[in-house]
Amino acid sequence: MTVIVVGGGIIGLASAYELAERGSNVMLLERNSVGAENSIRTGGGIRAQFGTEINVRLSKASIPVWESFAERFGVNPDYRRPGYLFLARTTETAAELRENVALQNDLGIESEYLDPESARKHCPGLHSENFVGAAYCGTDGYLDHHRAVQGYHEAALDAGVEIRTGSEVVDLQCRDGRVVGVDTPEESFKTDVVINAAGAWGGRIAGMAGLNIPIAPKRRQLLIVKPERPVPDDTAWTADLDAGAHFRPDSGGRALVGGIEDPDDSPVDPERYSHRHDAAWAEDVLERAAAVADYVSPATNILNGWAGLYAMTPDGHPILEESIPGLVNAVGFSGHGLMHAPAVGAVVAELTLDGTAETVDVSVLTADRFDGQNPLAEHTVF
Repeated sequence: MTVIVVGGGIIGLASAYELAERGSNVMLLERNSVGAENSIRTGGGIRAQFGTEINVRLSKASIPVWESFAERFGVNPDYRRPGYLFLARTTETAAELRENVALQNDLGIESEYLDPESARKHCPGLHSENFVGAAYCGTDGYLDHHRAVQGYHEAALDAGVEIRTGSEVVDLQCRDGRVVGVDTPEESFKTDVVINAAGAWGGRIAGMAGLNIPIAPKRRQLLIVKPERPVPDDTAWTADLDAGAHFRPDSGGRALVGGIEDPDDSPVDPERYSHRHDAAWAEDVLERAAAVADYVSPATNILNGWAGLYAMTPDGHPILEESIPGLVNAVGFSGHGLMHAPAVGAVVAELTLDGTAETVDVSVLTADRFDGQNPLAEHTVF
């Protein structure tokens, strides 16, 4: 089978690799360079603490790949696992965390609900008096997203994937309700199947086949700071869900800090947005982070900062399906594409070659869920 993958981020690379490993003739087309967009503008989080079964299952299927990544792909992703610590200021958020932990435990995830004082074990500088409850999972963590992209890039090439960079898809060829090829400014290609893994451009690519799928590119920002009190490397990735601030260690006592949406959280043009962090946003998020723990303050020295895009759907879950014959959509990951890429790559190959997914049942992730009452809601998106 001949397959064209549109998009050279982590989802596109993982999908291309899995398809080639199963014998497909795969070409990947990327408008920029491989991994140059939002796959490298992430914090690198890998976690199983989610509030919906499908997200937990995607994490469960992906984590073993991250654990064995160095052996399997020959690239060490520097996978660190100090855990994730979610914090609640209100009884309502605390109740949600209890429900999430119960769901996670039922699915085999060893998370636990904690009182605020017990949470200090995983974040010693925590202002525990500001919170009413917490949830922690010690197997959550983060990795080097550059190395993750590198590993999948090299593996895809080794598996025989033809990767063309600087090759923007400007149209999809359709005949009798089926996608049969793609057009770039330079040339056109026929194919059996197109994989839409275009991230923030995913809605645009789907629109070329006459589909209207709800993907909104939303700007999100991160900082690297030098705290007044160094953050120990074994501190959990700590997230204040009510105030909208989170941080994790970034080696050498530094911290990665993020949270709170842009004041104007309207969708942006993925080709025309600022990649720099905003000074006013940085001031706000540092003030919020200072109320979580005593590592940072509003005067903390900012070493670096940037902005990237989340390809958001209305419910914070991806669209993962063969939407019409010849077009598989793997888009709208809402900030979770990196952590779920191994499972998604396998699922895309299964949907393409077998017609159904076995690695994870993704039947709840079809786009028709947005036509009626939405059954999915993920509140731990940050």
